[in-house]
Amino acid sequence: MFHVNKHLLALILSAASCNTLAKMPITIHSPDNQLAVELTLEQGQAYYQVSYQGKTFIEKSALGLTTSIGDFSKNLTYVSEQTKRINQTYQLDRAKVSQVNYQANQAVTRLRNTNGDWLDITFNVANNDVAFRYQLSSANEATRVKILSETSSFNLPDQATSFITPQALPMTGWKGTKPSYEEPYTYDQALGTPSANGVGYTFPALFKNQADGWILISETGVNGNYVGSRLGESTKDGIFKIEFPQAGENSGIGDTFSAMALPAKTPWRTITLGSDLAPIVETTVSFDLVKPQYQASTDYKMGRASWSWIVWQDASMNYADQAEYIDLAAELNLEYILIDALWDANIGREGMEKLVQYAASKNVGVMLWYNSNGWWNDAPQTPVNLMSTSVARKQEMAWLQKIGVKGLKIDFFGGDKQATMQLYEDILSDANNYGLAITFHGCTLPRGWERMYPNFITSEAVLASENLVFNQHSLDLHAYNATILPFTRNPVGAMDFGPVFLNQRLSRTQKDGTIRSTTDAFELATSVIYQSPVQHFGLTPNNLNEQPDYVLDFIRTVPSVWDETKYIAGYPGKLAVLARRHQNNWYVAAVNGEKQAKTIEIDLPMLADQAVNLLVDAQDKTAKQVRLTVPENGKISLNLLAEGGAVIYQ
Repeated sequence: MFHVNKHLLALILSAASCNTLAKMPITIHSPDNQLAVELTLEQGQAYYQVSYQGKTFIEKSALGLTTSIGDFSKNLTYVSEQTKRINQTYQLDRAKVSQVNYQANQAVTRLRNTNGDWLDITFNVANNDVAFRYQLSSANEATRVKILSETSSFNLPDQATSFITPQALPMTGWKGTKPSYEEPYTYDQALGTPSANGVGYTFPALFKNQADGWILISETGVNGNYVGSRLGESTKDGIFKIEFPQAGENSGIGDTFSAMALPAKTPWRTITLGSDLAPIVETTVSFDLVKPQYQASTDYKMGRASWSWIVWQDASMNYADQAEYIDLAAELNLEYILIDALWDANIGREGMEKLVQYAASKNVGVMLWYNSNGWWNDAPQTPVNLMSTSVARKQEMAWLQKIGVKGLKIDFFGGDKQATMQLYEDILSDANNYGLAITFHGCTLPRGWERMYPNFITSEAVLASENLVFNQHSLDLHAYNATILPFTRNPVGAMDFGPVFLNQRLSRTQKDGTIRSTTDAFELATSVIYQSPVQHFGLTPNNLNEQPDYVLDFIRTVPSVWDETKYIAGYPGKLAVLARRHQNNWYVAAVNGEKQAKTIEIDLPMLADQAVNLLVDAQDKTAKQVRLTVPENGKISLNLLAEGGAVIYQ
């Protein structure tokens, strides 16, 4: 065995320390030279800071790890630096864009700890995105490592304010299924304010940097090799540190640290910033930094789905009602029906085979709900114990493939430990072998998964539309939240909110249930404002007789995947206007988050001098259709009712 002479090692480390003065700080600029990251080493501690257009967006923030093979958070010495230019083009088939050209400048800085092991810190700096990750290598023949914690932090300017969701306490919520990323957002909250539960915040996290712009912090590239991380409590100085899962998540099953083989790479931490919200809405950083993990076994088809449970609830889990929703899907040219919990008990497997055949005769694909549970929460809904182990999962998926089911919605995960992340990946990988697409519900944030896993469709990870049915308070905040989510949760990945409710009361009879205050045009706009490659609509069969043909025709043709996405206007909590292009056709959606009418002027250069359709608020809160030509200057005025909306489309 080779042994390093301790005195020789000390000389090497001392020499490397001398080089630090010559080689650091290191500055990495974006390709357009507007964004700069400075990496420093001060008394053996690594730090970074970020500026944009000469203004500070991230103040001096710590870097580093503590691990089972040594401490990489202090007493570090500089070894070397490598830089290169990244210019990569890739395609996405179920996201907010389809063609991406990722350009960034990369710097890999190698540091050494007192044991002689190496920490490589990689920074990629694009025009509006910063990403960093670590790689550990051992000089002492170690082959594995436990990453116990991260020193990584984000030091926001002191006067910045937050739009972030608090982390839930473990084993809270419905039958102990939290955390599941379903908490309300802070609004323009001062830094240093304690979080609702005292355990920090989930990704993504949006911050307003006073009048200088906006910052969105998240992570990407998390798979079964690492935990899902979060932000800890902020100090009064605005410092948020990376935290690992709580011990009680998933009923205490699994470790809170990450265990990996060496050399080991961590996921990417991402920072998106700009002077306005356009870079936040349009960022592709979640996908830029990851690669596909395997090939698709079939051509997975995206689209829209009917869904009885969201309004008709558990009582609709019977053969007759599901057949009626298959007919609804067929009438509206929807690609799918989602059949939710309890189908196994109320319809049965033979009945389900017949339903799948009936749906196929109508050119409608079937997606089925499953409980993820094995032993980590008390959620009783069935089918249960079929997705939690490999043997049971493969047997079930073979049957699903045989009868023609197209995809699954799997619910109730409740944790971000490495064991849970491995379960997500195992489900996706197994499902691909059987040609099944996957939606996750009651779950973690997708972290680059649209590109990593070709059969991943979408995730909830948001306080979604089921809450509109469960309680009036959520429905009262529906419009407000619709102007929060396009700038927070949805920019980093597909969001299975479940849009478009046209019943005035969210119940089967409409004689009881929560009462909707949003307009019909607002609801139609959410099909575009919210991005998910399969949209599970809140429509009901009675809508076919109650809505005019032009509304139904819009639903029949609105896309669910996009080639381009543009920020047009907006501010969290007040207004959101986005434009999305599918092939040659643009869809512009506007939603008013406030309980007062407003007139807005928006600039649509892509539609200048073109004839378009406009669905907008009528005074009785129905949607009226107007045919108009956008002026040559591309500017158009929209009159939105309180909690109203509009859609412009070609």
